[in-house]
Amino acid sequence: MKVVTILVTNDITFLSFCKEQIIEDGVDKVKVACIQMDIAFGNVKTNIENTKKKIKEAMQGKPDVIVLPELWTTGYDLERLPEIADGGGIQTKQLLSDWAQQYGVNIVGGSIARQTKHGVTNTMYTVNREGKLQSEYSKVHLFQLMNEHNYLIAGDETGEFILDGVQCGGVICYDIRFPEWMRVHTVKGVNVLFVVAEWPLVRLAHWRLLLQARAIENQCYVVACNRAGEDPNNVFAGHSLIVDPWGEIVAEAGEEESILQGEIDLEKIKEVRKGIPVFADRRPELYK
Repeated sequence: MKVVTILVTNDITFLSFCKEQIIEDGVDKVKVACIQMDIAFGNVKTNIENTKKKIKEAMQGKPDVIVLPELWTTGYDLERLPEIADGGGIQTKQLLSDWAQQYGVNIVGGSIARQTKHGVTNTMYTVNREGKLQSEYSKVHLFQLMNEHNYLIAGDETGEFILDGVQCGGVICYDIRFPEWMRVHTVKGVNVLFVVAEWPLVRLAHWRLLLQARAIENQCYVVACNRAGEDPNNVFAGHSLIVDPWGEIVAEAGEEESILQGEIDLEKIKEVRKGIPVFADRRPELYK
């Protein structure tokens, strides 16, 4: 399975820079591992220990990037978040940094419940191979059907970051139902969209179709890590996916716990964008 990354924008100067940067750095393929795991409801200690083991297992495939699912430390134990959320994200950032340095791997750290002075956010941290924080993104669109709006506060910033010289973007679960939010990232040059989720089995068809649509319309790779298993209120879909810029599924997991390995090819992004110049043909002055 193969995951590839390229920088995309409608800015010709930026595209030229991206092309030169890729050639200079020699980056053409990126190996990705999505850790599709069950999450113990509200049991932070158990989830951290399980994640530690899963990362060790994933490293057998020598990935460049490891991706974790949404709320991997707590699951959707929303009522207890004031007790179990990570204060300022301090513990999570240290864990991700330690694991990244230990294995020399980039980590898209799924998301965790972060306690702030204003309330709890659903926040994604990304760290590079040296364990340095590259970005933090708090989920912008809260999902009312799972009562997120009653227990969480929404973020208001985008989720771009760079890993190994490749421009990437991170979003969380319900965000993928908002195509305009995905486009905000890709017009800035994002080549790979990382999606972390706890998506229910009952809407599996939407999960697959939406991810394919987001890849097609943005002419980028989409790497989506969902959780497996169930909690007291939901059964989750699994089916983590890697989708190429044509919308074709490169790799897909089943419903059970697994580690989805894949590889992304930068050349395919260039081919697709050259063949159908969507970004050059946009008319954003009419979209307001």
